Amino acid sequence: MESRTSTRKRLVTLVVALLGIALLYLVLGDVALAEDAAPPACGGKILEKCTPNPGDTAWMLTSVALVLMMTVPGLGLFYGGMVRKKNVGDTVMTSFAVTCLITILFAILTYSLAFRAGTPFIGGLDRMFLKDILSDIGKGGIGNPNPLAATIPESVYICFQMTFAIITPALIAGAFAERMKFSAMLWFIGLWAIFVYAPIAHWVWGPDGIFASGNDAAWVKVLDFAGGTVVHINAGVAGLMCAIMLGKRKETGPAHNMVLTFIGASLLWVGWFGFNAGSAVTAGMQAGMAMLVTQIATAVAGFTWMLVEWSLKGKPTVVGICSGAVAGLVAITPASGFVGPVGAFVIGIAAGVLCYWGCTGLKAMFSYDDALDCFGVHAVGGIVGALLTGIFAVEQYGGTAGALEGNPGQFINQCIGVATVIVYDAVVSLIILYVVKLFVGLRVSEDMERDGLDLALHGEVVH
Repeated sequence: MESRTSTRKRLVTLVVALLGIALLYLVLGDVALAEDAAPPACGGKILEKCTPNPGDTAWMLTSVALVLMMTVPGLGLFYGGMVRKKNVGDTVMTSFAVTCLITILFAILTYSLAFRAGTPFIGGLDRMFLKDILSDIGKGGIGNPNPLAATIPESVYICFQMTFAIITPALIAGAFAERMKFSAMLWFIGLWAIFVYAPIAHWVWGPDGIFASGNDAAWVKVLDFAGGTVVHINAGVAGLMCAIMLGKRKETGPAHNMVLTFIGASLLWVGWFGFNAGSAVTAGMQAGMAMLVTQIATAVAGFTWMLVEWSLKGKPTVVGICSGAVAGLVAITPASGFVGPVGAFVIGIAAGVLCYWGCTGLKAMFSYDDALDCFGVHAVGGIVGALLTGIFAVEQYGGTAGALEGNPGQFINQCIGVATVIVYDAVVSLIILYVVKLFVGLRVSEDMERDGLDLALHGEVVH
């Protein structure tokens, strides 16, 4: 009897064990099937029916906010503190209005022209009004990312590049501050965004651009990680054309509020991490190196400018060290994904010295009125950074060696890219300015300039 009971218990135990194993097998089988059915992660050659990387997407959403902060409020305050009090409102209004205008144009046309495949010179029109955007929204988590940003939704990439398109023309305002008609500014900026920014962005960053380093069929491969040519040289040269066309201001004065300039420069410094590290378009090692070299070059350039100014003028100034820091940010921008800490130190020193000269000696030599040193900081700094990228690029960091690693041809490529952008930008900017002058006029009257643009153009004053 006891033997039968013991046998029955063993059978029950065996059956329970078998059922448990079967249940576990079914559960694991379901998990495996679910894993097999899940879409693969985006990246490499997998660009369709894939899931964007959530870490990369989160970093890029953060970068969008950081770069937008650079224009409003960063650039508005930086420029606003350097003009005279009677023109502060017009200066900050310009930054804000440009943000609105470029957002509209980018969504309608310039994103498609700049970042979609077309010809080596300009993109296509398949994303006009942002039609047919394929992202992870509304597709059950399955997206079709832009091949230029393979691990994030195209909607996020659009927002990121939109913030670059916003700050570039906003920088130009530093050259024509305190004397340009507000209506003329809007017409010039809008046309410039279409006929200058979009083509140059496509040349350097478009999937089939003539200078795009990622395009195997590129005519010349130019390294520009975050906008040395596309943003800073582009804006600086256009600013110089504006300063020449408008002529000198009737009267000038010192910066009215250095604290506003300090706050603006600080916001630019912080936001620039999104600008440079965000240009990696992933939350990986290249973004980390870009952030590190950005911090180093900025600090070195600001400190160098301070020492140069101190030695030549006897006193270090707040506006000076802030301008030096911005010069360092500008110069490291094209190099940030390609150089290491040593290159960042050299670029910072070069930016501090040469941009100081660009804002003082060069401007005095040619006697143009670049009101807030758009050309001296952004064009000169962009040229310095772009050329030194060709020397200090480290293959281990960015995939391309520079002259110091035995690839002197890359320096030649950088020279070609810089020269082409300067010539095209200068010619087309002058044409646009002449057209706007013909139909709208460029400069306010002498009475308006004397009374201040805030009251004359906007009916507001700063108390």
